[in-house]
Amino acid sequence: MTHPTAFVIGAGPAGLMAAGELAAAGVAVTVAEAKPSVARKLLMAGKSGLNLTKAEDPARFRAAYAEAATWLAPMLDAFGPDAVQDWARGLGQEMFTGSTGRVFPKAMKASPLLRAWLADLAAQGVTIRTRWRWTGWDGDALTFDTPDGERRETPAATILALGGASWARLGSDGAWAPWLAAAGVELAPFAPANAGLRMDWSPHMARHFGTPVKGVRLTAGAQDTRGEFVVSARGLEGGAIYALTRPLRDGAPLIADLRPDVGVSRLAHRLSRPSKTSVSNRLRKDAGLSPVQIALMREALPTLPAGAELAKAIKALPIPHAGLRPMDEAISTAGGIARAALDDGLMLRARPGIFAAGEMLDWEAPTGGYLLTACLATGRHAGRAAAAWLARQA
Repeated sequence: MTHPTAFVIGAGPAGLMAAGELAAAGVAVTVAEAKPSVARKLLMAGKSGLNLTKAEDPARFRAAYAEAATWLAPMLDAFGPDAVQDWARGLGQEMFTGSTGRVFPKAMKASPLLRAWLADLAAQGVTIRTRWRWTGWDGDALTFDTPDGERRETPAATILALGGASWARLGSDGAWAPWLAAAGVELAPFAPANAGLRMDWSPHMARHFGTPVKGVRLTAGAQDTRGEFVVSARGLEGGAIYALTRPLRDGAPLIADLRPDVGVSRLAHRLSRPSKTSVSNRLRKDAGLSPVQIALMREALPTLPAGAELAKAIKALPIPHAGLRPMDEAISTAGGIARAALDDGLMLRARPGIFAAGEMLDWEAPTGGYLLTACLATGRHAGRAAAAWLARQA
């Protein structure tokens, strides 16, 4: 019996998930990866602990995707946090949930999961070709630069899972965008997501580089978050900053409440008492600020006020910045293939038989398990839809 053939272009989480679904449906699958090895971004993300998903109420989980939640909802409902954990356990990975609801493999690394996943795909007959860089279409044929020269392939179906436009050294360079645009696919412009902030530091901040700022509440526009970020030579980085990328990208000012658990009147009372100590000592002893928090205050307000006005500054400190870090440094990107360019199976309306998944699609979400879950869920959905489409063609 001759099996239908499919190519998956891109061997990240979305692509590998799609390949497994196609193979399970009896499709002969080849995965083409431009880099010398697969899932490089996944491995990089797993160096400090692979946050696979987040255990929380489904409605709250979906809300992390903002307006994209409307069309992602069926995919996230079908392969959400519980299903992701069951899938990982099926690959022999024990899981645990942290105090914030973030879910990790007990191994705290991506490599054991990836090895088990690749072994499972190999057992299903999936072929992986590395150093196969897709270069677009020649008519109906896919063209690739390979170690053996140019190759042309005409599979019955194709799933594109090429990532967004950040971390180009790991494979997501956005080079595919002009080819899809030329094919009539509607695209939303790329923009950095989960990105750090550029800061024009004064020299006195150097001694604080690498220091975390903990327990603060940050606000940008109508959005706020409570968490931790790090002062670095490049600027401000970390989950609390990344969560506000979208309003910061849109120009909202960044405001920090350095003591979210203490009311302004209480702080004002403490700071208004007579004292002969320096302002820095008062901020440390009476307000309970850490040295790095005091440094941030002096960076933001070269002349510190006193008494009640100082208390107000602690509770609503405007943090000046020079904008987001460059897009290639961002953890992920917004923009990509517009929802209107896709049918409900994630097939390109302009090119029947071509599907897309993962960060190529126009959605964004904060770190904390949301990114990886949506990549897996959209890859699974595209794989199943492509297999169903092939069955209908037959």
